[in-house]
This record gives sequence, C-alpha cells and structure tokens, in this order.
Amino acid sequence: MWFWLLGAILAEVTGTIALRFSEGFSRLAPSILVVVGYGVAFVALSKALVRGMPVGVAYGIWAALGVTLVALIGAIFLGESLTWIQIGGLGLVVGGVLAVELGGSHA
Repeated sequence: MWFWLLGAILAEVTGTIALRFSEGFSRLAPSILVVVGYGVAFVALSKALVRGMPVGVAYGIWAALGVTLVALIGAIFLGESLTWIQIGGLGLVVGGVLAVELGGSHA
C-alpha cells in the first residue's frame, strides 16, 4: 500500500508542476501531463486505500508530502521564493501528519 501512496504523491506532484507550464491549459503537452498526472494520482491513492491504508492517514501524507515537494521544486528549479516562515509552515504540516500517523493505534 505504501508503494501506491508514493506513486500517488509523485503523480500528483508531476501533474501540479505540469500545471504551471500549461499556461492555462493553452499548451497541449503540459496540459495532457496535468490530466494524466492527476488521474494516475487518484487511481494510485484508491489502490492504497483498498489495500487497507486509513483514509485520513493516506490523505494527510499525500497532501503534506505533495505540498512540500511542490514548494521545494518551485524554489529549487523554478525560481519561486520560499521564505523561512513558509519553510517553518511546511515543517509544521509534515510534523502534524507524523503526529497523526504515529499517534494512531496500530494492530
């Protein structure tokens, strides 16, 4: 199930970065990558859920890692700004998801 969740995260990040290059869906190749990326992301996320991952944990990890990766890719490769406050916020998001995952009861 973790394989599927990782695939969902990577596909969603790919789709989101492609969205930046689609220029309002006016460029064909990035626009196709957006649709395919999000489609693969949701299929992979559903596979993780069907294999027993709790929806709150799956969505939390997916969202936290997705937003963190997109922000880092934007800052490192796309010339977007990332302030120390934003970095701290990303750390809080990831820490919150970890708290949810580690604080849950495991059988």
